[in-house]
Formats: sequence, structure tokens, C-alpha cells
Amino acid sequence: MPTVAVHLPQAPYEVKIAPGLRSAVGAEARALFPAARACAVVTDATVGALYGEALADSLRAAGFAPTLIAVPAGEASKCFAEVESITRQMIRAGIGRQSFLVALGGGVVGDLAGFAASVFYRGIPFIQMPTTIVSLVDSSVGGKTGINTPEGKNLIGTFHQPRLVLADPEVLESLPEREFNEGFAEIIKHAAIRDAAMFPAIAQAARAPRSSLAELIARNVAIKAAIVAEDEFETKGLRALLNFGHTIGHAIESCAGYGALFHGEAISLGLRAALFLSERHAGLAPVDSAQILDLLRLFRLPLVLEPALGDEAIMEKLGRDKKFDEGAIRFVLLSRLGGAHLSKAVGPADLRDALAHLRTPA
Repeated sequence: MPTVAVHLPQAPYEVKIAPGLRSAVGAEARALFPAARACAVVTDATVGALYGEALADSLRAAGFAPTLIAVPAGEASKCFAEVESITRQMIRAGIGRQSFLVALGGGVVGDLAGFAASVFYRGIPFIQMPTTIVSLVDSSVGGKTGINTPEGKNLIGTFHQPRLVLADPEVLESLPEREFNEGFAEIIKHAAIRDAAMFPAIAQAARAPRSSLAELIARNVAIKAAIVAEDEFETKGLRALLNFGHTIGHAIESCAGYGALFHGEAISLGLRAALFLSERHAGLAPVDSAQILDLLRLFRLPLVLEPALGDEAIMEKLGRDKKFDEGAIRFVLLSRLGGAHLSKAVGPADLRDALAHLRTPA
């Protein structure tokens, strides 16, 4: 199976990618936690109905006593109330310091469950089992956990690396088309910042069987893993490159109301805005922007901002973004395909111009 190592000095781990891998979770967990007995499986109502009991059976077969905890599906579950609910259920189930947690779901579940694991008894280990494109290629790797507040997305969180990521492309077969497509915003982002040679493979993926995407997933995970290994805590500026398209995208997602736009749909809008600003400030050729926009269209991702989302509300969210540094925004720009860098050249007027650009036909 494709396996990508995440080389971190204090917490190295592997991302294993193969069809059918979800049935091996019990054996994989036993190898990691030979003395453990109790464990928690955190999922959402939708994914839990599909895969929760089978995963619990795999854990039971390996000698574990799993407690299945399901939260409502959707971005709204990334909140303090659900963290409290998860951790209190774990306490009542007798899960302790020697236990572990399995996060079974997309980016919402991974972020939420990872955060719960990081604060439960001051931290217990966890395994990521991603079930969406976004989580398979991006959010399950790197150790960023977190929840949202009304003021913004992912403003409360921790760095807590998983002990293992088990990525099974077969789970993509159960995704509705819109949820499948939205994840490609992150794949397109990876290609844009690090691997423009991936563009043909991305286009082919639009027509390929979903369960056949292991190699494309591995290629994206390798990009994320290499960046995380060089800049685990985002102190050197390198990891921030993964935020290409996310500065304005996160603000739009927050303003729309969590769940109104899928994460990848908001990031698609953010990518178009970032391309506009890259042409203005980094010399990106319009023909290069067009290649990225064509891929976003191929997966039917939005490129025009809805009139109901006003500039002032989006600008307010931007002002609270973690990527602001002492009042100046660190904006990721492209000078060429595969060549991203951080810039402080983007000011408030540029952001307003980018929003105006998003209101024009793509």
C-alpha cells in the first residue's frame, strides 16, 4: 500500500493509504497500543451509520472495548458544546489516560475529535480515519486540531499529532457528489503551491473510479507531510503556504454560516481571489491562473461570490484571522505555478478589490 511517513522529531507517524484499510483498524491499533483496553470512536451521525459499527467490531476483535460517540453532521459541531459532550461521555465510559481515540469522519470530526483528545486528561493519543477528500489529503495530516467560534473559524485549537492515519479510498464511494467535488479545492491548492505537474492527474480524477485514487491521495499527503515536517508549528513561514486561498476563503465560509458553504467551496472562492492578488502583486501570468480556474470549474466549484455575503461582514472576519501579524496580513501569493510565497504586500484595499473581483463573472 502507499505509505507516507511524517518525519517529526517528537511525534513521527505514518499515513497508510489503501482500499479496504478501514477493516484493519483493530490490528493497527493493537500494534500501537498493546496494553490499552478502552477506547473511544468519535464520528458524526452520517458516517457513524455507514461505518461506525464495523469499525467498532474491528476494535472488539482486537480485544478493545470501544465507546461509539456520534455528533451531528456538519461544521456547526466544531464547538465547545460538542467538546464537552464528547469528553464527558468518555469519562462516564471509563476511558482513561492509557486509552486512545479514533476519529472517524471528515475534517469536522478530525478537528473536533483531535481537539477533544488533546485536552482529555491533558492529552491522549488518537488515530485519524478520514472519510472525505478534504480530510484524506489535508486535514488528517499535520496535527492541527480546533473548533470554531462565532468570531471565526479554527480560532480555538491545539497542535496534537495523530499516532497513525488510515486512509481508505473506498469510503469515497458513499460521498454525495457535492461533498466529493469540494475536496478537490485542497488538491488543486497543493498542486498550485508545490506540484504543478499534478494538474493532468487531477483532471483525470474527475472521470476515474473513486476507489482508485490512492496514488493521487498519496501524492497530496506527501506534499502536506513534507511541509509539516519542516515547519510543524508554523513558526518558519513555510507551513503558512498551505493557507493559499484560505485567508479570504475562511472569512467567506464563516460569513455564510457554517454549513451553508462547504469548506472546499469557500476555498474555491478564496483561490480565485488569491489568483487575482497574485497577478497584481507577484507577477503570476493570467494563463497560469486560468489553468487553476479551469480545474475548479471541472469539479463544479463556485467562483462567484453570492450578493448576500456583504463586503463589510467578510472584512470584519478577515480582521480576526490568525494570519494577521500585528495588523499586517501574511498573504500567500503565487509567482508561478508551483511557486508560492508569503507576502505582506496585500493591504485592506487589495482585499476589497479581490472581493469585487469575486462578484464578476468567472
